Amino acid sequence: MAASRRWLVCLRSGIWSILFYCIYSHLKVVLADDVESCENLRLGQYLCKRPKIDEATQEPENCRDMTALVECLPAENIICRLSNGTEFTFSGKEVGFNKTIPCRNVSGYSYKVAVALSLFLGWLGADRFYLGYPALGLLKFCTVGFCGIGTLIDFILIAMQIVGPADGSNYIVDYYGARLTRLSITNQTFRKPHLPQ
Repeated sequence: MAASRRWLVCLRSGIWSILFYCIYSHLKVVLADDVESCENLRLGQYLCKRPKIDEATQEPENCRDMTALVECLPAENIICRLSNGTEFTFSGKEVGFNKTIPCRNVSGYSYKVAVALSLFLGWLGADRFYLGYPALGLLKFCTVGFCGIGTLIDFILIAMQIVGPADGSNYIVDYYGARLTRLSITNQTFRKPHLPQ
């Protein structure tokens, strides 16, 4: 009898705690007037427009400091806070926020021209002169491309985009899309620690 009474008390307290939790979570949702910022929307709640591509550089037109801005449209019936603090219900056709995308800074050095110069006139150092390395170009000219070995090595390095323009910019590649990028560890990246097994 005492065991059934304890069991009944536990059951009653469990039901009460579930009921209080449901009421609390419902009131929290109903009374919460804190609307999320539009920049914090999840994937699927917005659609970003494609950037306008510059025909000469094949990069977004507003590319500055390796980033470009694109306009993003929140989905229909999404309510979020704009950057000026006002809440807005979107119909799917209004711009809600701008998102940054990565892009490449280019300054006029063509990838095709660099590879062609390296292939045909690399033994004269024309590829290094074109990319802005006059000392190496003169050295290759005087040694006839380091007897051909330096010409072959430079052709491979330029074709793989390991050697680029001297000013630190990127090549102009004749299409918009995926490019070769160097892997590096910066402040934005980190090494994930291995989990013990």
